[in-house]
Amino acid sequence: MSAGAAGGVTPARIAPLVVQVLFVGLTLGLVRTAVPALAEAEFGVARGSFVALGGFVVAFGVVKAALNLIAGAWSERVGRRPVLIAGWIAALPVPVMVWAAPSWGWVVAATVLLGINQGLAWSMTQTAKLDLAPAGDRGRILGLNEFAGYAGVALAGLGTAVLAESLGARATVLVTGLAVVLAALALALATVPETRPPGPVTPGASGTFRQALARMSWSDRRLAALSLAGMVEKFVDALVWVILPGWLIAQGLGLGQAGAVTAVYGLSWGLAQIVTGRLSDRIGRVIPNVGGMALCAAGVLLFPLLSGIAGWSAAAAVTGLGMALLYPNLPAAVADLAAPDWRGTAIGIYRFWRDLGYAVGALGFGMAAQAAGAADAAFWFTGAAMVLATLILWAWTGESLPGHARRGVTAPGSSPGPNR
Repeated sequence: MSAGAAGGVTPARIAPLVVQVLFVGLTLGLVRTAVPALAEAEFGVARGSFVALGGFVVAFGVVKAALNLIAGAWSERVGRRPVLIAGWIAALPVPVMVWAAPSWGWVVAATVLLGINQGLAWSMTQTAKLDLAPAGDRGRILGLNEFAGYAGVALAGLGTAVLAESLGARATVLVTGLAVVLAALALALATVPETRPPGPVTPGASGTFRQALARMSWSDRRLAALSLAGMVEKFVDALVWVILPGWLIAQGLGLGQAGAVTAVYGLSWGLAQIVTGRLSDRIGRVIPNVGGMALCAAGVLLFPLLSGIAGWSAAAAVTGLGMALLYPNLPAAVADLAAPDWRGTAIGIYRFWRDLGYAVGALGFGMAAQAAGAADAAFWFTGAAMVLATLILWAWTGESLPGHARRGVTAPGSSPGPNR
């Protein structure tokens, strides 16, 4: 009997996992705020060299995507808890490497380790909660998970921007980064339980991993559309990471003000997920997912159209709200469609495609901005990609939530797995 079936989801059972994803978000927020500031100031990466500036995000995205893919299948064999702990061990050198970096290559290498941490640790907080959550509660539980994570990203981003002005970016990452990673590792060892459903692992029961990858990527257009939407949504987060801080500073804002605008995006995204995840448990997955894609596209396109800190903060809030509609509900739809014996693998594959969007998006909008000679082109590229993905998601997906009206979607329990 699974953990979810055994006793439902109680605050005491998920609290250690919520704390873990908060620390995962804090770790990401520390690095993603400090690294762009270091790029030009200390390593000579020119603000106009958009492709070079995005190199560390490409490395992060590729590594995190690959580790998502590995984490899902690995956790089916060894359990969720060992994979989570391995993610925190991978993060231990990151603050020291950023602090001591003699060259930009060291920063990129530290970002690779950060990608390993995020791919393993964040994946496991999500997968473990899905182990505990019944079908009608998945949106709420994933919303809580992503709320905690992205609230951590936003709070760390704002705090890092403020501290970096007095301590310097390197010292801020060293001191706060080590404190966060060590605390997270200690709490993982002391408080996080194993949630993988008991019983023997039978890899062939729902088809091979190759069949699962095919179904998630192209052979089942519902799941393929969800994977594509996940990938393109990460174009937005890559844009906020790589382009937005420097673009805001170029418009005349200080580092603290730019950090505040970016924090509006993160807080809007994080806080709203308390509501948006639960919303999809009530009205279904399609409306929040399609609406979130469209709202996110609108928010991105508002940045070059508006001016002033108030206008850019409004654009950040709209973009964050769109992400809040998407982030818990795309994987909730995947979980609806994947049988329990391959759900961890399915979520891992979805997260692979989603986080590959960091790399694809950074390369795409980097080349667009480089060709145009202006950072505004990055916003137009990302907004156009989001509009196209919105149309595909609307055309290809049906309702997946059990008990709601469906357009040709088989109930999750009737699907034998990825070879169907």
